[in-house]
Amino acid sequence: MAELVCIGEMVIDFLPGNEPGSYLRNAGGAPANVAISAVRNGITSGMYTKVGDDDFGVFLQETLKNEGVEVLNPERCKDAITTLAFVSLDEHGDRSFTFGRKPGADMMLEKSEITDEEIAKAKMIHAGSFSLSAPASKEATIDALKRASEKGKLVSFDINYRNVAWNDDKKACADAVKELLKYVDFLKVSDEEVDMLGGEENIAAVMKEYNVAVVIMTMGGDGAKCFYNGESFADKGYSVRELVKDTTGAGDAFWGGFLSRLLALGVVSASDINIEMLRDALDYGNISGFLCVQEKGAITSLPTKKTIEEFREKNHK
Repeated sequence: MAELVCIGEMVIDFLPGNEPGSYLRNAGGAPANVAISAVRNGITSGMYTKVGDDDFGVFLQETLKNEGVEVLNPERCKDAITTLAFVSLDEHGDRSFTFGRKPGADMMLEKSEITDEEIAKAKMIHAGSFSLSAPASKEATIDALKRASEKGKLVSFDINYRNVAWNDDKKACADAVKELLKYVDFLKVSDEEVDMLGGEENIAAVMKEYNVAVVIMTMGGDGAKCFYNGESFADKGYSVRELVKDTTGAGDAFWGGFLSRLLALGVVSASDINIEMLRDALDYGNISGFLCVQEKGAITSLPTKKTIEEFREKNHK
């Protein structure tokens, strides 16, 4: 049984290699990274996605399989565009997109592909806002999260806004996200995206309006702040910015560690959660994001449960 089922489009980022003009393949897409992070943290996971029927698409799906993630719909799409963007790193290690193309429409999921049987087997369903950027995929994603919520499953959602998917229309992204917030238990919002929901000062109101149990902000990898029952608290942060390397995958590693810890603690509904559990999961996530950046890169450097626990034991006095 896949304890965590991820829904979303898998794309590929080209990151600069060690020499000018060289590029390394890194399987991308927040849901894919979260699925692999869950496996590395001892949580079984499956992935609903479509990729292009090309060497990049094959590479992406094989990466998932090799990392132990079950690909729940393994077919590939002819003539689909797998590449999302070319990415460059500035002197601070921050990413800047220099080129991008949307995936083809036939890569987007359809409602019939996300079955009640798979949802019933899972403990948690996770998706990202990139899936909302095409009409059919948006309908499928909202429908799947609605069905999961109705079946009493935990629901996680990541506002992973990318302008190449939304034609620079942040309002359209925010409006699409708001359509499904009533089904969401855990919402991940980065510091760059929180303004789309009205700013940090309005998070408590957003939670109340849409009945979102918990809102997390990764704050660019500098640790996280949790809004719970209308109140906020910050957990001990492990800064990645000071490392001045590559922040790729830090937020996904954080979220995978966070969700995996909640599942490992036996959380099966929002009513099970208490502040101690959230602090524990936040700490686990912060360490996971920190270690990912130390190792540089995305999927290949997502830390394991053992690595995280060794770090906690060594650094927590």
